[in-house]
Amino acid sequence: MNSYAGAMPGGDVPFSGTDESRRGGKPKLLDQVRDVIRLKHYSIRTEQAYVDWIKRYIYFHEKKHPAEMGEKHIASFLTWLAVQKKVSSSTQNQALCALVFLYREVIKKELDRFEDLVFAKRPVKLPVVFTPDEVKNLLLQLEGAAWIMGQLLYGAGLRLMECLRLRVKDIDFGYKQIVVRDGKGHKDRMTMLPEVVIEPLGRHLMKVKQIHERDLKEGFGSAYLPYALARKYPRADREWGWQYVFPAARRSIDPRSGVERRHHVTENVLQRAIKNAIRQAGIAKPGSTHSLRHSFATHLIEAGYDIRTVQELLGHNDVSTTMIYTHVLNKGGKGVVSPSDKLFQQ
Repeated sequence: MNSYAGAMPGGDVPFSGTDESRRGGKPKLLDQVRDVIRLKHYSIRTEQAYVDWIKRYIYFHEKKHPAEMGEKHIASFLTWLAVQKKVSSSTQNQALCALVFLYREVIKKELDRFEDLVFAKRPVKLPVVFTPDEVKNLLLQLEGAAWIMGQLLYGAGLRLMECLRLRVKDIDFGYKQIVVRDGKGHKDRMTMLPEVVIEPLGRHLMKVKQIHERDLKEGFGSAYLPYALARKYPRADREWGWQYVFPAARRSIDPRSGVERRHHVTENVLQRAIKNAIRQAGIAKPGSTHSLRHSFATHLIEAGYDIRTVQELLGHNDVSTTMIYTHVLNKGGKGVVSPSDKLFQQ
């Protein structure tokens, strides 16, 4: 076995090619993978991750074509990731999903059970939840668009990418609600728009509209439209309602279409802002942007809201996922009073 493909040679593996190389015949393997992923409307992040894992799998087996390999080769690669590279269970599972996709959807080969596969152990972790005072101190460290986004993560329970992908049309100021489009599991849902953010968000959108109008004057101003909407509504991508609420500072080239447009702000911008705010607020907990969503759910349950209502606001498929937030209510372990407190409080 060769070394880990984390430092792979430059360029694609021999099973990939450019558009020019595909014109004469059948697309190369990795191009087929990309085509099927786009046909199924998977996100570009999934495409990048799957292609990367397939490359690593091929290099691990010394550039042997995947069609010549099978379950034992997948098992040895995944076991090596778990045992030798000590990757997390989620990383190993992502690699497995990429390879299953390759065989089932591209190579059209059904796989048997992986009897010899060693899975990375999945740690059981409780979510990091901030107290109301910690949330307040954290948000006070933010300003501008970062403050608005932080308020939406906590005040509306949005996931990081749900916040960044918000479109102008999905903000309903009249009913004080947000429509989350195509969230996790490709589901739409409704959540509240916090009153505290309404006025600042309105001012923010006025600035965003000026940016959009300037882009239009310069011959740009189109936003990415999901699925086939760009073909169905050819001019919709330039409409104000389809623009991102939190646009990037600069226009960039869409890696799939090659069109120059203004995308939403990248996630590391907000992640860094929240990390800095946690540190400046003096919070010792290992929190992140997602901790604000955890805090949203926990504080609603603490306030007495029905677990099913919280489930709906979070967009969870199963109420058992939402139930994890009840751990905060079990103070001291299911309401048990510490014997030390009983001894010294008498």
